[in-house]
Amino acid sequence: MTETRAVEAWTLEPLERFVAESGARLTLLMTPAGQVLAQHGFMRAVDVMSAAALGAAIVASTGEIARMLDQHEFAALNHQGVQHGIFLGAFDTPRGGLLALVVYGPDSSAGLVQLFFEELARGLVAATPAEEQPKAVLAANFEEELDRSLASLFGR
Repeated sequence: MTETRAVEAWTLEPLERFVAESGARLTLLMTPAGQVLAQHGFMRAVDVMSAAALGAAIVASTGEIARMLDQHEFAALNHQGVQHGIFLGAFDTPRGGLLALVVYGPDSSAGLVQLFFEELARGLVAATPAEEQPKAVLAANFEEELDRSLASLFGR
């Protein structure tokens, strides 16, 4: 059975509902800086960290391209492969912006993921604690762990 885990407990119920409805295989909920708040389906911490760093970088780079083209930032990106699709979506909450990185397979679709992503965003906005300060979610050795996971990811 695939596990859903959350650093921020208020994210767990909306994320679990999203995964069940969308058919997502892997999901990360994170800040634009790549700090993970919740995840579903990843078995190793190195995979979570690598995916979060790469997802945050993709959103940042496409945001910069949009800025260069005098366009609004892209709210969502979808990359469709033969076996899997990847959806990256951004939304605002009372605590600031959040990103969702979703990997889905042939048992789902970009349309289903996008439909339920909008519900996920609404659910997280509604669940956001009003006065609680965000917790630091970076490990003390975050940079070392990130370097190791990126080296592992790219075979260095």
